[in-house]
This record gives sequence, C-alpha cells and structure tokens, in this order.
Amino acid sequence: MSGIVSFFDSLVQFTADNSDRLLRLFGEHIVLAIETLVIALPIAIVLGIAISYNERAATVVLWIASVLLTIPSIAFFGMLVPILGIGTPPVIVALVAYSQLPVIRNTYLGVTGVDPAAVEAGTGLGMTRFERLWRVRLPVALPVVMAGVRNAVVLLVGLAAIGAFIGGPGLGFFIFYGINQGNTAMIVVATVAVSVLALAFDYLFAVTERGLRLRNGEDLEPTYTTRLFDAIRTQFQ
Repeated sequence: MSGIVSFFDSLVQFTADNSDRLLRLFGEHIVLAIETLVIALPIAIVLGIAISYNERAATVVLWIASVLLTIPSIAFFGMLVPILGIGTPPVIVALVAYSQLPVIRNTYLGVTGVDPAAVEAGTGLGMTRFERLWRVRLPVALPVVMAGVRNAVVLLVGLAAIGAFIGGPGLGFFIFYGINQGNTAMIVVATVAVSVLALAFDYLFAVTERGLRLRNGEDLEPTYTTRLFDAIRTQFQ
C-alpha cells in the first residue's frame, strides 16, 4: 500500500515541478491536432463527396486510405524523415494521411445514404447537381461526417504523441524522454494528459454531432463520453 501511495506522490510531485513545461507541451499537442485537422478535413471531405458519384473510384480511394491506416506509425514517421527532415512537417503529413479514412468513409456513406426521394424532390424544384449537394445531401449527411471527424481527431491525438520520435511537438516528448530516463512518473503523467485531451476532443465533437442529429429530427441517447463529462461537471457544481 505504501508503494502505491509513494507512486501517486511521485506523480503529484512531478506535475507540480513541471507544470509549466507540461502546459506548454499540452498546448503544442492541441495546436498540432488543430493544424492537422485544418489540412486533413478539406481533403477528406472533398474526396468523400467526389467518390460518392463513382463507385469504382470509391473502391480505390477507400482501399488506399485503408492501406495507409495499416502502416505502423513509427515506420511511417521514419519513412518521411529522409524527405521532410525531423520536426513538425513529417508529423503533420503522417497524421493527415492517418486521419483520411474515417472522414472519407463517413462522408461517402453520409452523402450516398441520403433518401433518394429528398434528392428527387430537389431535382423537381429545378436544383442543379451542386445545389442538390449543398442544400439537400450535405445538410443530411453532416452528422455522419461529424462522426468520422470525431473518430479521426481521437486517432490523431493519440498518434501525435508518437511524433516526438522524430522531433515532433507535443506531449510525446515527455513519454519518450521518460522511457529513455526510466522516469515512470513522467511517462504516466504525459500519457494521462494525452488521454484527457483525446476525451476532451471526443466530447466536443460528440456534442456537435448530437446537435446536428437533433437538428435533423433524430432522437438520440447521450454518448458515453458526454455522460462521463456531464457526471464530472455535476460533481463540481
């Protein structure tokens, strides 16, 4: 029992002694995730919309995105170093590649899953193909697209930590440095921080997704993450 207490004391002590660096790395991790999303989402959403009009292209694009996701992250980061060097650029490129499949797939499923009757109604009103996409398909598909974005952001927050292997920013620095130094407290604190950040992003996008579904008239149960954060918020009220 004393060993457990001592371990938790070491976690608290490490957090107190390194709070400034921890907050800085936490901020770097958030910025890295946002930068990746800003680049990845337009690419994935445009691809998802484009392949919704061509089944053969859909098969090829989804297969390529699936293959990218199967590449071990450390190997992928290492492959990019000779091309882009070390630091942030190769990390962002790898994370953009890894985040494509969930968003492309959900965009494709969302757009193709719109009720044909609604699309035909738009045609009957004289809408062009673009107008039907913008005013009929996308508003209905948005909750499904947001679910893909939610999956992608949780994935990339976790993978971003591995980017420290090639000099990337974020909390992964503490994880790899802690491994090299045998500092368990450093590893645990950084890992917990990454998990908290992933849960926070998941909650944010879960709430957004739920709002979009309610706007479309769907009646849904709260997700596990929203229930968890609501319970935590209640405890502090």
